[in-house]
Amino acid sequence: MTKKTTVVLGFLGSVLDYGGKESSRWDKWRPNLALCRFEDLLIHRLELFHENRIATTTHILCEDIIGVSPETKIHTHILKIQDPWDFEEVYGKLLDYVRQYPFDTEKEDYFVHITTGTHVEQICLYLLTETHYIPARLIQTSPPSRRRPDQEGQYRIIDLDLSKYDLIMQRIHQEQKDSVSFLKSGIDTKNLRFNHLIDQIEHVSLHSHEPILLTGPTGSGKSRLARRIYQLKKSKWQAKGELVEVNCATLKGDNAMSTLFGHIKGAFTGAIQNRSGLLRRADGGLLFLDEIGELGLDEQAMLLRAVEEKTFLPMGADKEVQSNFQLIVGTNRSLQDEVVKGQFREDLLARIDLWTFELPGLKDRREDIEPNIYYELEQIAEQQGGKISFHSRALESFLTFAISHDAIWKANFRDLNAAIKRMTTFAHNGRITLPVVQDEIERLKKSWSNGDPDDHSDVLEGLISSERLSEIDLFDQIQLREVVKVCQKAKSLAEAGKILFSESRVRKKNQNDTDRLRKYLKRFDVVISG
Repeated sequence: MTKKTTVVLGFLGSVLDYGGKESSRWDKWRPNLALCRFEDLLIHRLELFHENRIATTTHILCEDIIGVSPETKIHTHILKIQDPWDFEEVYGKLLDYVRQYPFDTEKEDYFVHITTGTHVEQICLYLLTETHYIPARLIQTSPPSRRRPDQEGQYRIIDLDLSKYDLIMQRIHQEQKDSVSFLKSGIDTKNLRFNHLIDQIEHVSLHSHEPILLTGPTGSGKSRLARRIYQLKKSKWQAKGELVEVNCATLKGDNAMSTLFGHIKGAFTGAIQNRSGLLRRADGGLLFLDEIGELGLDEQAMLLRAVEEKTFLPMGADKEVQSNFQLIVGTNRSLQDEVVKGQFREDLLARIDLWTFELPGLKDRREDIEPNIYYELEQIAEQQGGKISFHSRALESFLTFAISHDAIWKANFRDLNAAIKRMTTFAHNGRITLPVVQDEIERLKKSWSNGDPDDHSDVLEGLISSERLSEIDLFDQIQLREVVKVCQKAKSLAEAGKILFSESRVRKKNQNDTDRLRKYLKRFDVVISG
């Protein structure tokens, strides 16, 4: 097998590589010269970048290298960099060069020498190597020690394949696990869907500044997660400003515009002084708009521009202001449905829909109820300054109920948090007893049955007799109740039919949803007008 040619790319050091014209230059350590003098490292070709103003240094260095290593071919390249400390210019010049360079990894081994050049030039070379624009390994040289000044110093090859560095990879994985655990408030969750979701959110939070859309039912933890995302970003120096939270359901009329975008004195009746607004307050930080579906269309238009251009016009002002913030929004609605209804701007939805994460409700995460109970107990214990726990039978009883289908957790974690708070209030000597748990279970059942949309006891009342209902299988009863619920919410049977048969109607040439629905209801002697 033919041995590969060794090629080194690097900058000529205007200071380190300059040794003067006198013979004393041989007493000085010059990185690129030293690199070509190591007996165990034969450099076949040296690609040197330099500025035109150091042509003399280049000429002397090349002659000296040929003198000590005749096998080394030297190619010099003038990059014409105006400012060697300008990241954008240096990176652009180097990228243009490496894109046209005829790399041949089958025949050549490449190294990038990062000892010489400005710090900016060294960093740019590193980045181009790390992103594989340059298919190379890094090589770094260092001067000889004072004890052995006769040596050429040392060189070290740095392999950027981090998978080879077990300790580094362990620390990287642990950092990622710690970040994920932080987003979950340290709760050891078991639900696979939720855990995968948090893994994605952790990665996006640290690698993107684009808007994040959190969807899910009320009480599923959107606000708490938004706060955790902010705290995580701040701990990684990715957010300098503050976290600004606002529930859009509380913003109405002029107050909405003024609260978000600010106003100048006299902008409207009652505007007796200037107001900066929440968007300016969030500059450099994070703005969390909960229940964004409640925001008016005019405010949505202003928000879109603020997100896209980082500028907006306060009420009554004739001069724009700037604010660079990351936006996180939360909603328990389908914003796509709101667009269809004309209640939400399609262009704003397109802008905030890049990273969308749907948080599951508590009833869809029943395996996570137990660790969340322990978390709530710890939080209350910290607030009250004393440990609170369950009697074993009491905990078993509450868990059995909590993970059963009798527990619908209508308000999700808000229900669970309230239940734990009530039980701890009645805990004597820091212990929650079985009677306390039994009382709480009855309380929850009663609260959920009052106007609960999932309580089907009276859905069919007046539509079908109890005798006829008793003749229908439970499977059909459940389906029938769901159909009736859709019919009651829809404006007409035609609209209900479109909802119920939305998938199958696509494949039918002649759709008559109303007729299909009437025939289904007639099977059970149910008649609904419309």
